[in-house]
Amino acid sequence: MSRNAPRAGRYALRLASLAAALGLWQLLTSRNIDLWLRFSQFPTVADVARGFADRLSGDDYWTDLTDSLTRILTGFLLAAVLGIATGVLVARSRLAEDLLGPLLEVVRPIPAIALVPVAILLFPSNEQGIVFITCTAAFFPVLVSTRHAVRALTPVWEEAVRTMGGGRWRILASVVLPGALPGIFGGLSVGIGVSWICVISAEMISGQYGVGYRTWQDYTVVDYPGVFVGMVTIGVLGWATSTAVELLGRRLTHWLPGTSYVPGARPARRAPGATTPVPAGPRTEEGVPHDQLV
Repeated sequence: MSRNAPRAGRYALRLASLAAALGLWQLLTSRNIDLWLRFSQFPTVADVARGFADRLSGDDYWTDLTDSLTRILTGFLLAAVLGIATGVLVARSRLAEDLLGPLLEVVRPIPAIALVPVAILLFPSNEQGIVFITCTAAFFPVLVSTRHAVRALTPVWEEAVRTMGGGRWRILASVVLPGALPGIFGGLSVGIGVSWICVISAEMISGQYGVGYRTWQDYTVVDYPGVFVGMVTIGVLGWATSTAVELLGRRLTHWLPGTSYVPGARPARRAPGATTPVPAGPRTEEGVPHDQLV
């Protein structure tokens, strides 16, 4: 059997679950089912599909899409740079931890969307305020994950670089950043999701154009299919950007040993008389795994 068969089966199962959810939605709304939940108030899948087709044929939809993506990417990239730099600095410097730590811990619990009044007072335009809110939302997950990842590094690695004559910058480039990458991308993955929540909320409150702004406008004029078009758009955009961050993380950390469960993978082989499994990786003619050769 081809190796692609299990993967194709998983994709088919995912599509089937999505189709089943849409079918249930269509059934409940088309028949006006009202039990405890009032599905008669919901638009049907067909209504949302027609609304989507109408939006795709207009210019406003693509303008909203471009504005929201520009805001999210600008704010998220700023948060990534600032969060990683601050996380490394706080984790590596006691002085930075004493100076910045208390301030960061006081500000961190404040929801980013609660900073909308501050953004309105602080920035001369709504556009800059929304980018600020988006950046703030992603900054703290990246900061915290980077700080914990750097502090969890094995000190032996740094000592080995110092023994070979490496300085502070060499340690940062060869040990700290590569070793902390898995934790950093964990924070980036969380940060992009939180950014979408806050950018849509900010657009609803003070935006001009954008997916969040258009979704709220549809709600005010009782265009419920349009509201669901906005919700679907937000979900697809959030999924696409989160997947992009995860794929980039896998590409940059491909050198890490595989420790997670992989469906369909062969179990590790146990050598005769051994107490630990032998990795089921590529082997030489002598039977020694490649990664154990010197």
